Amino acid sequence: MTRFNHPPAIEDIVEMAEQAFSAIPKELRDLVRGAAILVEEVADEATAAELGFESPWALTGLYRGTPMTRRSVMDAPGEPDTITLYREPILLEWVETGEDLFRLVRNVLIHEIAHHFGFSDDDIDRLEGEED
Repeated sequence: MTRFNHPPAIEDIVEMAEQAFSAIPKELRDLVRGAAILVEEVADEATAAELGFESPWALTGLYRGTPMTRRSVMDAPGEPDTITLYREPILLEWVETGEDLFRLVRNVLIHEIAHHFGFSDDDIDRLEGEED
């Protein structure tokens, strides 16, 4: 586990996201190929409001694109799918929970990849509950 003497920078979160992505089984990575993984400081107020969040600080990640379950071979190419991780809310959760930062980044990434496959938050919560 990496220890930080200062708040991890965007580059640190990018590195953790890349490590987490490379640890995902190859079959799953291949299915997500083409989705860009981005790291930003915090979501803007409009994005948070659009998603029903009272504050952008509650949003640690966001999948934007057309879920695999809604795609058709007849669809015209659109904007590329993106998975955005929000650094400051992730760090806030890290400090508040004491969870391992790499594990937290990995969990946010996997959560957003699940949205790529059309899973709802409720579906993901049920799946995560089955792991306990």
